[in-house]
Amino acid sequence: MIYIVRHGQTNWNLLGKCQGWVDIELNETGIKQAEELAQKLAHVKFDICFASPLQRAIKTAQTIYKGKIFVDDRIIERDNGELSGRTDWREQGVDFNDPNENRFNIETLPVLQRRLSSFWNEILTQYPHKNILVVTHAGTAMWSQVYFYGFPKDNDLSQYKLKNCEFLTIDDNIKPIGF
Repeated sequence: MIYIVRHGQTNWNLLGKCQGWVDIELNETGIKQAEELAQKLAHVKFDICFASPLQRAIKTAQTIYKGKIFVDDRIIERDNGELSGRTDWREQGVDFNDPNENRFNIETLPVLQRRLSSFWNEILTQYPHKNILVVTHAGTAMWSQVYFYGFPKDNDLSQYKLKNCEFLTIDDNIKPIGF
């Protein structure tokens, strides 16, 4: 079983700032969320854990999993370029679901999808039938769901967005759709 976890809350989450690759720490609420999630998942014996290289994901992973954590750049959040740190990013008219969108130097969707495909293809090949913890971000968790399940019937990806320290499970037997 694969457990995909979004990191705990940061101050930038509270402020509505676009984080992307900016390395923001968990705030007190985020630490508490990670501790609560660790208790919820205490019954799961994870075989391996992967985390994004950003501290908010690493700290969340360390709180949940006490073994060696493998940091993997392929599950870092999408690079939001010049929108990072901004609260007005929603007003800029960027279509994050458009494969050709690269205004403000954001990471293009095909680049994000290639790195996520590389990660998931490797995980599914190397760790079949293992309990895998993957601690990542809202965007990468959302596009990971597209990789496994495809687009929602109504094409509304917001239903795939995890809240801070929310998790989802992917059954071992699922055959990913891919991008």
